[in-house]
Amino acid sequence: MDQHAWDEYWQNLTTRMVSGDAPDVITMQASYYPQFVKNGQLLDIQPMVQAEKVDLSQYWPGLAELWVKDGKRYGLPKDWDTIAIVYNVDLVKKAGVDLSDLTWNPRDGGSFEKALARLTVDTEGRRGDEPGFDKDNVAVRGIVPELNDGSQGQNGWGDLAVSNGFTFIDKNPFGTRYFYDDPRLAETVTWFKSLSDKGYATPYDKNSSLGPDAVLNSGKAALGITGSWMIKTYLDSTEQKFAFAPLPKGPQGRKSAFNGLADVIYSGTEHKDAAWKWVKFLGSAECQNIVADSAVVFPAITSATERALAAHEAAGRDVRLFVDQAKDPEGTFLLPVSDHGDEINQIVGTAMEEVWLGQKDATSALTAANRQVNALFAGE
Repeated sequence: MDQHAWDEYWQNLTTRMVSGDAPDVITMQASYYPQFVKNGQLLDIQPMVQAEKVDLSQYWPGLAELWVKDGKRYGLPKDWDTIAIVYNVDLVKKAGVDLSDLTWNPRDGGSFEKALARLTVDTEGRRGDEPGFDKDNVAVRGIVPELNDGSQGQNGWGDLAVSNGFTFIDKNPFGTRYFYDDPRLAETVTWFKSLSDKGYATPYDKNSSLGPDAVLNSGKAALGITGSWMIKTYLDSTEQKFAFAPLPKGPQGRKSAFNGLADVIYSGTEHKDAAWKWVKFLGSAECQNIVADSAVVFPAITSATERALAAHEAAGRDVRLFVDQAKDPEGTFLLPVSDHGDEINQIVGTAMEEVWLGQKDATSALTAANRQVNALFAGE
């Protein structure tokens, strides 16, 4: 079995696919798999699923359908995730801030921005909501945002944009028209940019390359936005004490991305039967109950969720809010899955970077990016 860091994983996998040296079974993310399907590199497992009567209703609603294109199925779900605020318990307590039921809007930031201002402290000990606050000399930022988040903004801007009424794509999965030119996205992105302008967030060009978790563990920021896959990373930290709070409620309510991984089979495998046997086991309740008991991620099979919660609670971790968000019928949205995902990620990621660096305003950058994105589907 091979394991790699996230970016390295996809680079390595693409190279091995091209060289014909890919593993028989691969852990795949929904937004990445269409490019491999297009290149004929993944095996259609629908015939095996049908022949062995795999119960697809056992998975969380929406997850199994993400892996179907043109009547062919390419994966069985293995886990799911939702998004929340992670915060430094001591810094939040010292600031006297309540994060349990925040609100947000793109005009003044709501109580979320008020909290971020309060949590920001300059080098002289003045908070962001106090007279004399020096935004150019900040010791502790209110938030360390994950801005380099491609075309989906799963860990921040995407969730708030959807809570503002934004929709990524006309149909999911495999729509053909994106809406990155929606003014509701532009105003959300503009608000995120304003946080660094006010000193509440680290400017994009000064963000640590080590990632938000390193900044939070250093005590130089009070909170961030993260996914349930990071539960143990934060709650088992020996450097700081962390806890989770729900995302703020936007104009359309509280919205979290809902996503998950699946196991797929390399089309060039010489061990098709063995690979299917392994994928079928990984997608089974038997296997996902084992995963639940280890409390690493929330398994894709709904019946295993309470087992995972019990395992977390036994270890002293309070993470029920991730499950509550997933169970809210209006509280989640699926990240977009379509053809050209790798190209869209590059186009939109570049446009976002232009905004974060102050080179373009959000409206012009995203409108131009949206034209490029939708041009990819022209004539298809």
